[in-house]
Amino acid sequence: MSEAVSFLPQWREDARVLILGSMPGTASLNAQQYYAHPRNAFWPIMAQLCGFPAELPYEQRVAALNASGVALWDVIGRCFRPGSLDSSIHGDSIEPNDLAELIERLPQLRLIGCNGATAYKLLCKQWPELISALQGRVEILRLPSTSPAHASLSREQKLQQWRVIEAYLGA
Repeated sequence: MSEAVSFLPQWREDARVLILGSMPGTASLNAQQYYAHPRNAFWPIMAQLCGFPAELPYEQRVAALNASGVALWDVIGRCFRPGSLDSSIHGDSIEPNDLAELIERLPQLRLIGCNGATAYKLLCKQWPELISALQGRVEILRLPSTSPAHASLSREQKLQQWRVIEAYLGA
């Protein structure tokens, strides 16, 4: 069994959208980069929605994402998980990230988009008071996972469902 530890949040104070994953997969943890698996659709989708080249170096992609008003983090801060699948996370080992602290620093936040069912379920389970407090101010959506493990939707179908965040991007 291996311990997985999430990354620091990537954000700016003017973020209007917060994308929450569950926990970075093995490829991401090894590269120390969000969504590093070459078949993960996250960066191609966000590049299209935010208008930057998906081929940019990682740091520039993160900067472009933040400049578009999008922050990035995970619901889980630490857990035990063999491999990369969310279904392999040992539920009793989950230590959540302090989402309340980050959200407090995002006064313009209007949307929390959960990248997949696990991120959404864990957000609801770990942070019910936070969700209640945000009601009426911040929309919370479950978006289809960009992971290659979620193969029931094509990248184009995922992109169409992720387009909902476009209304929150820009100035």
